[in-house]
Amino acid sequence: MKLKQLESLLGALQQFSNPKVELEQYPTGAHIASRMLYTAENSFGDVCDKVVADFGCGCGTLGVAAGLLGAEHVIGIDVDPESLELASLNAEELELDIEYIQGNIKNLGWRAEVVDTVVMNPPFGTRQKGADMNFLSVALKVASQAVYSLHKTSTRDHVKRAALRQFNASSAEVICELRYDLPQTYKFHKKREVDIAVDLWRFVPKSRQGL
Repeated sequence: MKLKQLESLLGALQQFSNPKVELEQYPTGAHIASRMLYTAENSFGDVCDKVVADFGCGCGTLGVAAGLLGAEHVIGIDVDPESLELASLNAEELELDIEYIQGNIKNLGWRAEVVDTVVMNPPFGTRQKGADMNFLSVALKVASQAVYSLHKTSTRDHVKRAALRQFNASSAEVICELRYDLPQTYKFHKKREVDIAVDLWRFVPKSRQGL
């Protein structure tokens, strides 16, 4: 599938109608989501025929992108049941068979080797400090192959240090810097749209051979 076609299909997905501020629910735009998954597959071979988990899947954009690019199995996880309903509708619309699980990422009891690749647009940690790092910590325990994640460019040094020193990643690489157009989603937003610089990261977990 070509990048333009992928972006077009993702752009037609239903988005949050009443986003929850405490969960930092911001839609992952089609522009960013398409490039994130297209790069994961075409540059690294981390999607097609792989088991892919979408952490904090929201309305399911990243997981749907993985399904469209030929993932063997896609699992979307979110704590919010309304988001999962929306994600399920989006998957059905494109005739994709995606498994959705309601639960908190921190409580996942998965063992290694169940999931090849984790994709996620975690909370930036603005409302709940450290939420982004909680997601990354669990993702690096779950993924056997790679983790793709979006983080504010302003936190680049902190993210790299945490991934390599605390979360035992064997590598942490910024693949590209993107502009995240954040619409005026909540009442406390003063501007109609905010342009935030975000990094697209690829993390590789340390080999678990022998574990």
